[in-house]
Amino acid sequence: MNPELAALKPYPFEKLAALKAGVTPPATMEHIPLSIGEPRHAPPNAVLETLRRHEGDVARYPATAGLLELRQAMADWTGRRFGLAAGSLDPERHVLPVNGTREAIFAFVQAALDRTRPARVAMPNPFYQIYEGATLLAGGQPLYLDCRADHGFRPNLEAVPADVWRDTQIVFVCSPGNPTGAVTPLEDFTRLIELADEFDFIVASDECYSELYLDERAPPPGLLQACAALGRHDYRRCIVFHSLSKRSNLPGLRSGFVAGDAELIEPFKRYRTYHGCAMPLQVQHASIVAWNDEQHVRANRDAYREKFSAVTEILAPAMDFPTPKASFYLWPAVPGGDDEAFARDLFAEQHVTVLPGRYMSRDSAAGGKLCNPGSGRVRLALVAELDATVEAASRIRRFIESRA
Repeated sequence: MNPELAALKPYPFEKLAALKAGVTPPATMEHIPLSIGEPRHAPPNAVLETLRRHEGDVARYPATAGLLELRQAMADWTGRRFGLAAGSLDPERHVLPVNGTREAIFAFVQAALDRTRPARVAMPNPFYQIYEGATLLAGGQPLYLDCRADHGFRPNLEAVPADVWRDTQIVFVCSPGNPTGAVTPLEDFTRLIELADEFDFIVASDECYSELYLDERAPPPGLLQACAALGRHDYRRCIVFHSLSKRSNLPGLRSGFVAGDAELIEPFKRYRTYHGCAMPLQVQHASIVAWNDEQHVRANRDAYREKFSAVTEILAPAMDFPTPKASFYLWPAVPGGDDEAFARDLFAEQHVTVLPGRYMSRDSAAGGKLCNPGSGRVRLALVAELDATVEAASRIRRFIESRA
């Protein structure tokens, strides 16, 4: 077997299961999980109807590149959403359907990393663990960029030395951030593009939460939007990942796309042809419907706003947390500072599951002292329906107040 498999760290939910092992919560309370970022809102009916209408397409092989109609829908949506120049995102050259961003991020690193030279892959810390796992299996070295409160929960790009950038081949951005909800501003994207040109690395922006934002007047910017503002209409060295999982409440559809630099897309398509991971035709047709409709997405945002408002009112007097601009997560500090003990005892006493922040982070030597930027916080995924989410927040507050 590939010896790099031994380098993979346990997934956060493996650690969480071990933490809860042997703990018996109150049987009189229904379990409310806030640990997994799996949308629970209803998927769009039109998408489900399209799936049923095209169920016979399971008898046909799909092509890696996907239907041109699908790529056109993806290119058109991206252009509208991020204000790209008309026709600059060519569906034949700049867009490729993928089976969700998780699969695509992992595969992209395998295809893009050059093992014949130093191969650092920079990623936010805390982070989505696929960035790290993909790097390790591709023979690369993760570079953890801490996201701390004193820098708006975004990496401090200016703190990275030039010699480290020189060994870097890929820089991952997650905006809006998981788990912090922080949004990368256009000036940070612009600075990353400047650094990519100077040190010859790829900027890979994971934007799967981009459509879940709290202020309807302020949608989060994206990497290709920064390219457009610079007049960089070839999107050189830039690639973005988008998905229907969060935007359209379709995590089981496994449908998304990558878009950007044609010189990155073409070899990645070649890799995926050998990989054998083409999107099923019935999923492609359903995805066209989803990307062409914004009404259900606005309704989705409205539902999350209602939950954020209700939960903030309940928890703000008891916990310190940043008000996120986007995503469906809260990232509160826990009283006492022990995120593992907080999560375990909350489950034991209130039958609510949250994810300890340290499970999404790695130790770093910021300021010369070894520490974990996720330690002392927990991730709350506000994905359940409103009543269950409010009940969970009320239980968390009772739990905290009972220990004050």
